[in-house]
Amino acid sequence: MSRTLFHACHAATLDPARPGVWGAIEHACVLAENGRIVWIGSEADLPADRADGAARMDLNGRWITPALVDCHTHLVFAGDRSGEFEQRLSGVSYEAIARAGGGINATVAATRAASLETLVEMAEARIRLLMRSGVGTVEIKSGYGLDLDTERAMLLAAGEAARRAGVRLRRTFLGLHALPPEYADRRADYVRLMADEVLPALHGEGLVNAVDAFCETIGFTRQETNIMLEAAIALGLPVRLHAEQLSDQGGAALAAGHRALSADHLEHLSESGARAMAEAGTVAVLLPGAFYALKETKLPPMDVLRDLNIPIAIATDLNPGSSPLVSAPLAMNMACTLFGLTPADALAGMTRHGAKAMGVEGETGMLRAGLAADIAVWDVPAPAAIAYWIGLPGPQRLILAGEEVQP
Repeated sequence: MSRTLFHACHAATLDPARPGVWGAIEHACVLAENGRIVWIGSEADLPADRADGAARMDLNGRWITPALVDCHTHLVFAGDRSGEFEQRLSGVSYEAIARAGGGINATVAATRAASLETLVEMAEARIRLLMRSGVGTVEIKSGYGLDLDTERAMLLAAGEAARRAGVRLRRTFLGLHALPPEYADRRADYVRLMADEVLPALHGEGLVNAVDAFCETIGFTRQETNIMLEAAIALGLPVRLHAEQLSDQGGAALAAGHRALSADHLEHLSESGARAMAEAGTVAVLLPGAFYALKETKLPPMDVLRDLNIPIAIATDLNPGSSPLVSAPLAMNMACTLFGLTPADALAGMTRHGAKAMGVEGETGMLRAGLAADIAVWDVPAPAAIAYWIGLPGPQRLILAGEEVQP
């Protein structure tokens, strides 16, 4: 039996059952057995014989938090879209680039042309960048294949890259991400293909943990999106949704109607959509990297989200077009600076609430007995410093399932 006592530290547990915004324990220790936390508290309260025989790791008075949870990424892809960054800087809009054949479809072409091993290697490198910033759990979406073979390859690559890197993973099928050129005049056929054939096939192969769609003027209509969400529910899969990023399409309310895990982006979220989310328990996932990269000006309705007590998660949205962001602490800093979150809000958003948005809140996202011993060790004077520093390189140590990893 593997047992380790992590001691001489201060813990920001993010456990709401503990007092204060951080759920903090000063002079803390954590006992892990077989990858899970079996005891956490003040070192002075640890029973004398509780840790007998355990290996000990002295954390030298540093702060520990749950390993971060990045609940929205598109990190499996090939190709490069830095040229689009230059276009946007010269005044060309994201929508105009997409309509001219760039955007998502440019990445689709490159991803279709890449080998499986190339996709794995590129994805692993990006996962390791996230790990260096403190991430221990990551969600990865498909959606740059838009056909059965490449969507399968993306999900396989996600699984193998996560295995090699050693992170916890959830894979999300995003077949309704963009309309591929070969279906330009057959939208209905494409939607039915993804919902009726591709999703069931990939689910049957054990490659899908959840289903997402891009409900937007440059994506898919509410009606088309609903076809996919209903197909997911029929297979017993939870759903998520890219909603209200560029306009209000009623996507958040649609997602909530299916008891979605999350609705993501939400800059144009209406109060009625937010109320539907609150009633359904749907998490709001905010993506400040895309807001920043696209130079958006319309903020998500933060006051409404707070007033309705909707859990707010934060994620990098790591993708090649609108959020080439590989730092979780920077995403937290952006969420504070751009959206007005507190540092405690931001850390909860990339731990406890991120886990809920992925459906893994029973596994990780807090330092609590019974959950995974996923721990980030930070050389900071207080937890707020994690979101305060711009360009913080990441934790000094990352411990996943009770074992230190080297990203």
